[in-house]
Amino acid sequence: MVRSRIIGTGHFLPERVLTNKDLEALCDTTDEWIRQRTGIEQRHTAEPGEGASDLCTPAARRAMECAGVGPGDIDLLICCTTTGDYIFPATACVVADNLGLGNTPSFDINAACSGFVYGLATADAFLRSGVYKTIALVGGELATNRVAFHKRDTAVLFGDGAGAVILRAEDGDRGVLTTHLWSDGSGREILWLPAGGSKIPVTAANVDDDINTIHMKGKDLFRRAVIEFGNAANTALEAAGMTFADVDLFIPHQANIRIIEAVAERMGLPADKCVVNIQKVANCTAGSIPLALSQACDEGRVKDGSVLLLASFGAGLTWASAIVRW
Repeated sequence: MVRSRIIGTGHFLPERVLTNKDLEALCDTTDEWIRQRTGIEQRHTAEPGEGASDLCTPAARRAMECAGVGPGDIDLLICCTTTGDYIFPATACVVADNLGLGNTPSFDINAACSGFVYGLATADAFLRSGVYKTIALVGGELATNRVAFHKRDTAVLFGDGAGAVILRAEDGDRGVLTTHLWSDGSGREILWLPAGGSKIPVTAANVDDDINTIHMKGKDLFRRAVIEFGNAANTALEAAGMTFADVDLFIPHQANIRIIEAVAERMGLPADKCVVNIQKVANCTAGSIPLALSQACDEGRVKDGSVLLLASFGAGLTWASAIVRW
């Protein structure tokens, strides 16, 4: 059977770090308050004038180096982001140009925090169908310039960063075993950025109305996330004929340590099976899972034959899960 196998990983974090202590000077919060409610200690922030492509490009380049492939080997590039450089063109086109991919097809996927798993499902379909042989999949966000730093509920949550994988169609039992995607647009106002699109353009009259920053209903989001995270994980395992005992590593979207712990407890997964990096990078949205995966690979936690469970929940509302055998 042809499967989509991950043959390389990479990630990138901006050098500048914003600690919880730094945030105390920007909004009504404390280091202790942030740690207790989110688990976050710091986050990386891009420089003024940088865009998502400036994070996604080095992450993808490092994944290509890890995989031992060059620009001529990439048949398709998919970029998962909600904070693209522009409304158009797609950030994927910018990243492809930066990587020297020439006329290689490229496009964006906007599924917020679930973006990488949505991208994984899309890439998997292309590879298993035989349309393409090798795909670069990158997820990255520059979210810190989309928060209002006077609102601590969202200001403390987000960081900037990107992760990438190279996928190749190969015969065998390794690779993506199953992917599952869901959405519920009726919950879109639980987590959203109201203005900036065609429905509510940013104008001189409304620019000061705080509609061009992230808005969140935290309690509603927490309740939905815990339930759907668990359901998504169960669905993926059932489809693969597995149980939680078969999982070697659980790589969840890094939204909030309390959500991760609640989901892990609900699934009966011990802490040593969970990949958690939210303390140092915060919520990197679509970049969260590939960043955590790349770091886990660098740390030697992902081994030959490891079974990985990926799960995410985010704006849209969207949620997704996948099983990958390394």
